[in-house]
Amino acid sequence: MQDHERGPTPGAEDAVTLRAAGEEDLDTADALFTRYLEFYEVRPADPARSRAFLAERLSRRDSFITLASTPTRGTVGLAQVYPGISSLDMAPSWLLSDLFVVPRARGLGIGRALLRSVLAQAREADVAAVQLETAYGNHLAQKLYESEGFRRDPFHVYLHQLR
Repeated sequence: MQDHERGPTPGAEDAVTLRAAGEEDLDTADALFTRYLEFYEVRPADPARSRAFLAERLSRRDSFITLASTPTRGTVGLAQVYPGISSLDMAPSWLLSDLFVVPRARGLGIGRALLRSVLAQAREADVAAVQLETAYGNHLAQKLYESEGFRRDPFHVYLHQLR
């Protein structure tokens, strides 16, 4: 998120409502997810792939998605979490894989509300840790995460891309 992309100062009309996404929210979730992919310069060869991917996640229940909306702006944010297991903690852990707020709604606390919701759900589920990643240059997101108690992991992340 760039500073020039931030929206106006929040007001009462921008009160954030969060809800768990279901299959009936697929089109809305896909629109946000597509913009998230664009933010990270990911452009699937098949434009329908992102919708099919989310539909499969929802039907298999191997992730959960939270949507954020305001009365005046509609649905403007998304968080997607993948539950997993941490061998080092010997306990459940979650990967907050995707957190996105449309540029016109940035600066209204929507990202923070989504992040806090994920953390509250994780505490309720007795999860040992919530992990996330962001681009090295995404300083605004890093500032948000650190202000909510996230710390840089001392481990190096390696990726061997297979396709």
